[in-house]
Amino acid sequence: MVEIFDNIRKIYTFSDAWPELADHIEFFSESSFEATRRYIADENFSVKMFPSWTPTFYINLGEPYRISVGGKNYLIGADDDILILRNSIVERYNSPTDNIFTVKFYPGGLEAVLGIKQTALIDRVVDLKSILPATLLQKIKQQSSFEGRMEMMQSFLLSHYKKKEDYYLRFVKDTIAAYSAGDMQFTNSQLAEKMFTTSKTINRYFHQVIGISPKNYFSTVRARTALMSYVNRKELFTPFDFGYYDMSHFYKDVVRFTGKKLAENRF
Repeated sequence: MVEIFDNIRKIYTFSDAWPELADHIEFFSESSFEATRRYIADENFSVKMFPSWTPTFYINLGEPYRISVGGKNYLIGADDDILILRNSIVERYNSPTDNIFTVKFYPGGLEAVLGIKQTALIDRVVDLKSILPATLLQKIKQQSSFEGRMEMMQSFLLSHYKKKEDYYLRFVKDTIAAYSAGDMQFTNSQLAEKMFTTSKTINRYFHQVIGISPKNYFSTVRARTALMSYVNRKELFTPFDFGYYDMSHFYKDVVRFTGKKLAENRF
């Protein structure tokens, strides 16, 4: 299965974060045995995900599995839990018996809640026990439901959330919001003007908070959003809505983002 091209969400259960954490956590999710049996049957499969620069916890509730991060392969044991940044293509190799509880933060969200800078996570697979107490992870695994795991994790995160954002983090979030509000068509110079600063300053803040230049980050956001629109409603898609010059410009961005040509996929 390939993110965006395939509906990978159909084999997971999802939930939003509590309002107090909603600015920093995109979602909680957990593998669904029932949905996996319905859509995948009893076959081994893989899930390929494209860059998003979103720090993500993977808490293992099931069997060992393999994951590829930054072109390197890792075996994650049954008792192992990890944190990855998703700054590059990630591919997880699954079996029908896998069971993963996931917490996906927005860019900068991990720093806002726990004070952990995501720039240190680039192309790494981090042992989650170095971030969260081992006792907490064990108690989360012992919970009998997805809802129970979410409540325990969110209670812990709220107890450590300082609710006082760093100026640089707030600036980056506001810049991302401005880019989205401008239909993803602002250039760096236009964003700098809108944020009453310079392109050099924006570039420095993005490298400091997210770990990538604003140009490259927004290129990823645009490619991801446009491709989702194309896959969902191909007959209504126009590249101009996303700031592309023409379809050729869009096609090239898809290849850069996914490593695949649109013609290689059926929708």
